[in-house]
Amino acid sequence: MPAVVAKKVAKLREQAYESFTNRLLAQEIRPGQFISQRELVEITGMTLGAIRELVPRLEADGLIKTVPQRGMQVAHVDVNLVRNAFQFRLFMEREAAALYAVNASDDDLANLRARHESVLKRAKKGLSAALVAEAQAVDYALHDEVIGALGNEIISNAYRVNNIKIRLIRQEATRLASDLVEPVMREHLGIIAAFETRNPDKAANALAAHITSAKNRALGIIS
Repeated sequence: MPAVVAKKVAKLREQAYESFTNRLLAQEIRPGQFISQRELVEITGMTLGAIRELVPRLEADGLIKTVPQRGMQVAHVDVNLVRNAFQFRLFMEREAAALYAVNASDDDLANLRARHESVLKRAKKGLSAALVAEAQAVDYALHDEVIGALGNEIISNAYRVNNIKIRLIRQEATRLASDLVEPVMREHLGIIAAFETRNPDKAANALAAHITSAKNRALGIIS
């Protein structure tokens, strides 16, 4: 295959993947839903050729599976998905937190603290949909920052796929609802305080406790 054609095919495949995951997270495609390639064409707006290129990647990432005599099924949220996704996250983020505590700049930590304290201060005065959405973004950003700081493309790509599954779980069971905004911001501030000690063990343990808490919330609802 000529290089120009190969590059074009790869670009279409990436666009199809992004379109699928965006619609999955927007709940236009539902966990557990059975779906055909032609339905994916209609939903994503991509060509049938691009969808055919996409399917093997979605299967490899565990976002869809082929069920004999029934077709393709989107990953559904169950106890196994929760346990597997959070275990993966725990292994990745625990080590990343230890390194982040040593390597993050003072400005990085100050920015993380300021964003969390701002959300927490405003949350005490009352919550709006906009503030809950901002709290969710701040929540995601801390974890993304810790992983991104590793500068490891292999880990970042694997983490990104797992993070799609975590967000599906949150949509089904543990999305940062209004009653969780303050507790989660406080948990995150505890993690940031551990980072500020520059002690890798304290940082790893603080982040591990937070992830375990999130997993238990999800299991408590789904089980």
